[in-house]
Order: sequence, then structure tokens, then C-alpha cells
Amino acid sequence: MRILLVEDDLDLCEAMRVHLTREGCEVDCCHDGENASRWLTQQAHSLVILDRMLPGLDGVSVLKRLRDTGSGVPVLMVTALDGIGDRVSGLDAGADDYLVKPFAVEELLARVRSLGRRPVLWGADPGVTYGDLVLDSTRHRLGSAGKSLALSKREAQLLEILMKSPGTVLPRPVLFARVWGPDAPVEEANLDNYVHFLRKRLTELGSEVRIKTVRSVGYTLC
Repeated sequence: MRILLVEDDLDLCEAMRVHLTREGCEVDCCHDGENASRWLTQQAHSLVILDRMLPGLDGVSVLKRLRDTGSGVPVLMVTALDGIGDRVSGLDAGADDYLVKPFAVEELLARVRSLGRRPVLWGADPGVTYGDLVLDSTRHRLGSAGKSLALSKREAQLLEILMKSPGTVLPRPVLFARVWGPDAPVEEANLDNYVHFLRKRLTELGSEVRIKTVRSVGYTLC
């Protein structure tokens, strides 16, 4: 599970990141509302842990922006405000769950596991189809014409993005941002390597779908 953790208390953010990573999660961190909104436009996370009190754009405003896009990604709102009115306003803005500080790590992890079991309406779609391909992006399996094979997490993420925008040329910076994150220190060749791996997978399955290179721009599925 890839999580966006938005928390302006740097010590608390790092402690949460460590515990979530130990649970097997992949965690991206940011510390203010504007950066959180920028990350969320990448459509790369299956869960958001969102602090309510943030510098600049507050957590409720970030959440409203997210829901206005039609995103159904689960959001766990975390806050020191424990009044009933505060909880109601957070939930009405679109939060799926609410956790009041201070909290036990065990409760945080339990709530993350619970939200992770819910169907996601946006992001990691468990069944994406295009042409003769069916991608189970939850289990990282790709099928075609009765055959199936396993993909790595990165392969599944990249192929899902391409399958959701067939015929559209996706620029390299967009693909980097959606698969690795906007600020990840990734070498240019990594994207080309993963495209190479995916092309081999398509050949193994005997699929008619192809990944086309648009020189100096990016890739498209056709």
C-alpha cells in the first residue's frame, strides 16, 4: 500500500513513517497543505493520512479539494481537535476516518489496515482492462487470452497508468511523478527499463497491445 502522510510535526511524521514502513507500506511524506494538494494530483496513493492543522492550506481545505476532483481515495484525518463539531466537520468534508492525537501506534496501524481493506474508487483499481489485457493492480497480475503472469509493483503501477489513458501520449515527467512521486531521485533510464520489462510481459502473453515510444516526449498504449 502506498500512503501519503501529511503532517507538519516533523518528529511525529518520521515516527509514523517508520512504523508504517515496518508494516510493509510505502510512505511519501509532506508537511503543508499546498504540497499535499500537489502530491494528490499525481493519483499515486491508495491511502492518505492527513493532519487537520497544517501551515497555509489546512487539512479540511486539502480534503475538500481532493473530493472536488471526484477522488474516492480513503483519507484518515489526524488532529488534536477532539470536539464533536471538529469531528463532524472533518467527516462531512470527506474523511473516511478520524484519529485524535495523542494516539497509540497500534490504533493508527489498525485504522490503516481497516481503510486498506475498503474498495478504492480512484487510484489502485483492482480491475483495469484495455484491448485483450486485464490488470489486477491489487495483486499485480496481468492476464490476456486465458494466460496470466505476475508483475512487480512498479510494472503494475506504470501499466495501470498507461491502460487508463490508451491512445494518449503520457509525457515522461508525468509517468515519473505518478509512479515514483514528484520529487523522487530516479534516473531517467529507470522508466525506459520498466517499459522494456512490460513489453517483454506483453510478448509473453501474446497480447496485441503495444507500448509505443514517442521520441523526446513519452509513451502511449495502442
